Parts: sequence; structure tokens; C-alpha cells
Amino acid sequence: MLMIVSLAQPAMAQSADKDSEPPAANAALAEMIENPDTRQQLIDQLRGAAEKTQHQAGDALPEDEEATLPRQLAETTSKVVSELTDHGSQAINVVGNLFRNGLIDEASVDIETLTSASVNLGIVVLVTFGLFFFIRRLTRRLFMLLSQWSINGHGLYPMIRLIISVAVAALVDALIVGLAYVGGNLVATFALGESGELSTRASLFLNAFLIIELLKVGVRVLFASHYEGLRLLHISTAEASYWNRWVARLIGLAGYGLLVVVPLINAYLSPTLGTNVGTLIMIGTYVYAVTVVLVNRKKIRDAINHSAKQTTMTASRVSLQLFARIWHLFALAYFTLVLVLTLTRPEDALAFVMKATAQTLIAVLVGMLVSRFLTQIIGRRIKLSEELCARLPLLEPRLNSYVPTGLRIARILILIVVFLLVLDAWTPFSLSDWYASEAGSKLTGKLTSLITILVVAACLWIGLASLIEDKLNPDAGHEIPSARAQTLLTLFRNALAIALLTMTAMIVLSEIGINIGPLIAGAGVLGLAIGFGAQKLVQDIITGIFIQIENAMNVGDVVTVSGITGTAERLSIRSVGIRDLSGTYHVIPFSSVDTVSNYMREYGNHVGEYSIAYRESIDDAVEHLKLAFEDLKVSEAHGHKLLAPIDIPGVTSLGDSAVNIRVVLKTTPGDQWAVGRAYNRLVKMRFDAAGIEIPFPHMNLYFGQDKTGSAPPANLRVMEQDFTIDGSPAGQPKALDNDSDDRFDPRKKRTRKDQSQRRIKDMENESDENSLPDGGDVD
Repeated sequence: MLMIVSLAQPAMAQSADKDSEPPAANAALAEMIENPDTRQQLIDQLRGAAEKTQHQAGDALPEDEEATLPRQLAETTSKVVSELTDHGSQAINVVGNLFRNGLIDEASVDIETLTSASVNLGIVVLVTFGLFFFIRRLTRRLFMLLSQWSINGHGLYPMIRLIISVAVAALVDALIVGLAYVGGNLVATFALGESGELSTRASLFLNAFLIIELLKVGVRVLFASHYEGLRLLHISTAEASYWNRWVARLIGLAGYGLLVVVPLINAYLSPTLGTNVGTLIMIGTYVYAVTVVLVNRKKIRDAINHSAKQTTMTASRVSLQLFARIWHLFALAYFTLVLVLTLTRPEDALAFVMKATAQTLIAVLVGMLVSRFLTQIIGRRIKLSEELCARLPLLEPRLNSYVPTGLRIARILILIVVFLLVLDAWTPFSLSDWYASEAGSKLTGKLTSLITILVVAACLWIGLASLIEDKLNPDAGHEIPSARAQTLLTLFRNALAIALLTMTAMIVLSEIGINIGPLIAGAGVLGLAIGFGAQKLVQDIITGIFIQIENAMNVGDVVTVSGITGTAERLSIRSVGIRDLSGTYHVIPFSSVDTVSNYMREYGNHVGEYSIAYRESIDDAVEHLKLAFEDLKVSEAHGHKLLAPIDIPGVTSLGDSAVNIRVVLKTTPGDQWAVGRAYNRLVKMRFDAAGIEIPFPHMNLYFGQDKTGSAPPANLRVMEQDFTIDGSPAGQPKALDNDSDDRFDPRKKRTRKDQSQRRIKDMENESDENSLPDGGDVD
């Protein structure tokens, strides 16, 4: 609408220049002076303008006096009200004169010429619009194909397909408008024009048609009502059809009224009437726009609130919710401003408003498209290949945590840029001048440096951390690193994170203008103070560093640290976590570690002490120990764990009841305990098969001796016979193999029972005749 109004001024001037030759203009002025009513009106207008100029000159401030803000506002308001009052009174006078005497002298109007011009203009209008709708109908299939490809196409991101489809459709639509314009020009020039010349009337309409229909092309880019895939805005088809229809009516009313009707009235009827008709058109357009805003107030408020609920940024959500409540106030204020400027200062203010509006719309639209494009490109969840996920399992979660953060920062930057562009459009603030200034270039350079630093730091961390994880991952397909390498890589990753974070923070602070020299010095002093106050912590870290340098232990090693034996599950630069055999987890700081015993270095030894009775042959026992080792070598579970032949140093000691023989088995590290258990089992089986006795403790009962060296008999009395002689419970035979033991033979059972009863009876008789020295009994 603003473009149409701004173009209406030169169009009216063009109509006055072409259709009203200087003689005709002079004649019209002479007729106006001869007519008493129009002469008096002209005199009143001239006197009013002179009084107004004198009044403004009298109210003007002296050159040496500075106007205050309230006075400037008062003067501006008074000027606007005065101009609006003049326009209103002028319109009333014109309409009154039209109804009383008429502004048009019938004698000065050639009815035949006017009728012929109207018919010719109507033919041009029909031909132009006919060509336009006919060509659009022919290209409907092309628009449908573009819409379907935008929605269901493959190979490109949806946003890219949408932009390409909309651009192609807009280009085709603009070509259709151009073809219709050319067709109308040909008809008006060669079919209806005189001597092949284009009449001013046809030129006015064709120029208006070109401008208005190109504006409608832009509207169809936003609100394509028939093709969903060619619509930039995410709204329903019904809403798109509604807004497309209302905006098209608004553009048509203002466009054809100001660019065609008003110039023709100025040329053929009366310039004053044309001016007032233009004023009525602007007022009607204003009323129309205000009605649309008020009717759709709640609908747009709900749509903005829905968008606010979907956003993830708190600031954006709150801003959208606030804007949803007051958006209609901004719209009403904007349309009122346009109307006032159009009526009062169309020569300079209207061009400014048009430029500011166009810049605002373009900035907002481009910002929305860029934000939406970034959301579709990098905002969705990143999916890596299965092979890459197997090698770097943490890369995909890390990217999916960093990318949304970067997207939020990008949206904030886009919002700032859009805000600056809008501010540049409507205020004295000049974005280009600010950018060219020292402060603007400096701030822009710092922001660019900060973004570059943060992006480089994030890329370095992702790359180095992924490389370390690839080395630590056993499923990556390369050689598995040693336990020491795994521990050092883990510690290096933690140290890298701390160092990278510290360096990035220091560089960022330096870029924003903070002197980091005092910070570094203060950190040194603070570190010295902490070192004195936390000596144990410093000792933990220093001891941990040397433990790692000397490769004393690694994660997974079986160690003894501070009297605790177990598996090292966690190893940091300050402490070690050990899980003992009972499952208890111990955290031991390195400051309390004075000795580290590692059972997992190069090899392990099973050292066993095997005891035999004194009556057994040592050589036979050694031979069977070797046979047990041979059995262990052929074992599938433990044979591969043996690193050397059996080592039997010999007899280590002659004990109280046994002869001890030492055996040493060299195994792979960490397997000495399992190998030792398997070897003990085989030794027991070999000794049992060979009848070699493994001594165990016995108890000898001593009854004492008399002077002659003879011991009195024990007074033994059986109180109750609950067990048989062999120790088995009565009535429950001992679980032995019936094939190797005949005690359970029914034919011999009674004989054994009789023999046992006779022995017990003889022992009772002997115990009655002899008693213990102290007269006691033995039960």
C-alpha cells in the first residue's frame, strides 16, 4: 500500500503532464477564476496558506534559542492537527460544491471523447486480465508439480526444496504478469492507439497492473492458498486463503484507486476532486485494515501463543507471549501513522515509511527463513553410521548435546541482527554508520573472534576426545592398548578438558577486554596459598603423578595398597579405588600409599607347600607332583596359562607331623590363583591314587604310667549304643560302594553284629576288674 501511495504522486504528475498540455492547464485555471465559486475557493485556500505560513514563522524559535522536547512535540502535534483539519474542511467544501453547483463544467467536458476513452480503457483492462488468467491456468500444472516436489521430494533438505520451489514459482508468476503486461501494451498501442502510440490512460492502467500484480506475487509467496508446497509461512490452507484474499483486496483497492482512478479524475474531471477521492481511498483503506486487525485479534494472539509454547528459549517464549497481548496495538498505531503521514507529508515522510516497512518485513522474513533453515539442517538429531557409532560411542551423544546449544546461540545472533535492522529502519540509528565507526568495527571484530574461539575449542575437544575414545574402545578394530596406556589416556582426556577449558576462558576474557595478567598472578598466589593449606592434596597429586609415570598400577590390576588387596577399578591423579574379594570398595588417597604391590606384572607364581607323612617316600611324592603338573598342562582351561616347567626346590621343612615340599608354577599375570586351585585338586587326586598320606592333626589320650612303666587300663563303659562299630548311625548304613564293601551283605550282617556285641562285652568285663589310678571312669 505504501509503495502504491508513493508511486501515485509521480503517476498523477505524469497524467497531468501528458493529458493536460500547458494551454489546457491555463484554460482550466482561467475557467476556475471566471467561476465565482471556484474563484472564491481558490482565494480562501491562498489566504489560508499565507496565514499558516505567517503563523509558523511567528511561532518559530529564535536561532539562538534551543527548542525543548515538549515544545517540539507540541509544534508537531499542532501541525498535524492543522493539516488534517485543512484536508477535512477541503473535502467537505468540495463535496458540498459538487452537490450544489458541481465542480465540473459540462461545457468543458467532451462526452464523446470521455466515452471513447472509457471504452478503450475497458478493452485494455479486459485483454490484460484475460491474458493474465489464461496464462495462469496454463501453468497450473507446473505449480502443482513444484508443490508436490517441495513436499515429497528427496535428496535435499525440506527447507532447501521449499526455497527453490517458491523461487521458481515466483519467477514463473512474475513472467506471467510480464506477459500479460506486454500483451496489454500491444493491444493498447497497435489496436487502440493512434498512430502506434500508447495513450496515457492505458499507460496508467498498465503501470498500475504491473506494480499491483507483482505485489500480489509477493503475497502469494507468503500465502499460497492453492499450493501448500509453495507457501513460506506454516499456516493452514484455510488461513492462507483468508489472508491472501484480504491482502489482495487491500492492495487492489489502494493500488488501482490511487494509480488509475485518481489520475484519471485529475485529468478529465477536477484535480481537487481527484485529491479528495485519493483521501477517501486512503481513509477507506485505513478503515479496512483496522477492521481486519480487530476481527483477527484473538486468532493471531492464539497463533503467537502456540508458537511461544513450542520454542525452547525462555526469553523468546516470554517475548512472544507479551507480543501476543499487544500486537494489535502496534498494528493500529502503524496504520494510523501511515494514514497521517500520507495525508500530511506525502512528499517526504511517506517514502521514509515505505522504506522502513520494506526493510522491516525483509529483515523479519529473512531472519525467520534462516532460523528455520538452521533448525532443519542442524537442529534435528544427528545420526551417525553404525560403524562410526561402534568405534566412537560417545560422539553422537556429544554432537547432539553441542549442536542445540550452537543453534540457540545462532538464533540469538539472528534476533540481534534483525533487531538492529529494524532499529536502523525506524530510528536515526544508522547500522552502516555504526559498523563503519571504530566502536562498531571493534565490537563486531570481538564478537567474531569470540565465536571463532568457541567453535575452534569445541571442535578441538570433540576431535581429541573422540580420538582418545577410539584408542580406548576395544570394538574399534585395532590393537587393544595396554592397561597402562588406557589409564594414561583416561587421565590425559581429563587433563585435556581442564586445560582446554582454562585456556578458552582466558582467551575469551582477554578478547572482551579484561586484563588476564592480574588474574594469572592472583591464581598463582591463590595456588600457593592452597598448596600450603592443602598439603595432603598436593601430596596426593604429586604421588599420583609419579605412580603413573612409574607405571606402578593400572585399572584392572590386582594390587595391595595400604594393606588392602583387591582390583583397582578407578585410578585418578589423586586417589585409587580398590574392590576387595568381599566386594567392598575402598578409596585410598595416594598420600597414604607408601608401598604398591602389583600382582599383574609380566608373570605370576603359584607357590604351594605340600605335606606328606614321615613314612612316605619323598621321591615318590615329587614324582606324583610332576605327574599332577603334566595333567595340568594338558588341561584346556589352564594349560595355556603356564609359562615354564614346574619348579620343585625340594623339602623346605620337617614339621612336627609332616614333611613339606615346595612347588613353584610360573603363570600368566593374574592367573596364578586359578592355576593354583586347579593344581591342588590334581595333587590330591594323584596322592589318593598312589596311597600317599597327607597328614592331618591327631589327638593322643595319655593315661599316665606307674613306676614300673605300665599304664593302667582305661575304665571304658558304653552308656548307649547309638552307633555301629564303623561309626555309621544305627539302622542307617554308611554310604559306601556296595561293590567294594561287603558290610552291607545281608548274609554277613548278623555275623558282624554278633562279633561287635562280643567285643563290647569283653571290654566291659575288663573295665570292671581294672579301674583308673584316680578311680575315675571313662565313658
